Amino acid sequence: MTTRESGAVPASVDARAVVVRVPATSANLGPGFDTLGLALSAYDELTVTQLPAPGLEILVTGEGAAEVPVDASHLVVRAIASAYRSIGRELPGLRLEALNTIPHGRGLGSSGAAVVAGLLAAKGLLAGEVDFDDATLLRLATELEGHPDNVAPALFGGLTIAWMDASGPQHKKLLVHRGVSPVVFIPEFTMSTSVARGLAPLNVPREDAVFNVSRSALLIAALTQSPELLMAATEDKLHQSYRAHAMPATDLLVRALRAEGFAAVVSGAGPSVLVLADGPGRRLAAAEVAASATDHPWEARMLAVDVRGGTVRDYPEGSTSRT
Repeated sequence: MTTRESGAVPASVDARAVVVRVPATSANLGPGFDTLGLALSAYDELTVTQLPAPGLEILVTGEGAAEVPVDASHLVVRAIASAYRSIGRELPGLRLEALNTIPHGRGLGSSGAAVVAGLLAAKGLLAGEVDFDDATLLRLATELEGHPDNVAPALFGGLTIAWMDASGPQHKKLLVHRGVSPVVFIPEFTMSTSVARGLAPLNVPREDAVFNVSRSALLIAALTQSPELLMAATEDKLHQSYRAHAMPATDLLVRALRAEGFAAVVSGAGPSVLVLADGPGRRLAAAEVAASATDHPWEARMLAVDVRGGTVRDYPEGSTSRT
């Protein structure tokens, strides 16, 4: 992160408005627990306007509109405030207009998307005064979200490998083979990420750990080069079975799909199910299985892999700034 000059950051002279667009994500992808994430082509879009006086105006439509707070505890606002605080700047007055399409509490990265949206909004509002680089954005996002596996693909797009080292969160973005065709099955019920995380044990058998290491390595090859290996590559022994009793319908659907040869996994902490089909036509066949596999209805969203990640641009016109 760099500023125009050393010392205190100068106060903004002109009010600005920016438009932010952030993709949904699916973390874990089976064996890649807390490490792998995939950006998907469902988006939350927000217009954030800096107001001339302190205060907040928040309007939310779409997913979660009846549930999210409309005060300073709103996650997007908290992320903007975190970015401003990191440079010693007080949060200005803001108008936030959000159109959400990412389902909440379904394992598709809605909270990570909100964090990334707030940070990108701050990046746009402060453009020309402060440059939030990729490393800074990932660090701030991880501090707010707790782990980088969802925020990395939301920021950068594509398939991401995320890890922590002595200098903080790191990531590597990879391009996904064009033959990989995602479809997500979304139920009406929700699952708390914190509850789901608490169901995974702190210690696992050594053979299970080795199993997942091999499958995670294979999954990188399957997603980037060899989609025909996706069934074997999405096997997992670290977390999905331990969470199954909390999401019986999800577990039943995953089992039914895999029995028919589909590379199905729990999306993130659940309860949505992600299928990594090895071609567009296979997604329709997977939807037929999902329609009859359980007593619960599942909304099928046939998505693409998002390759850009979150973007921010000036409103109403202007070039798009990529993260």
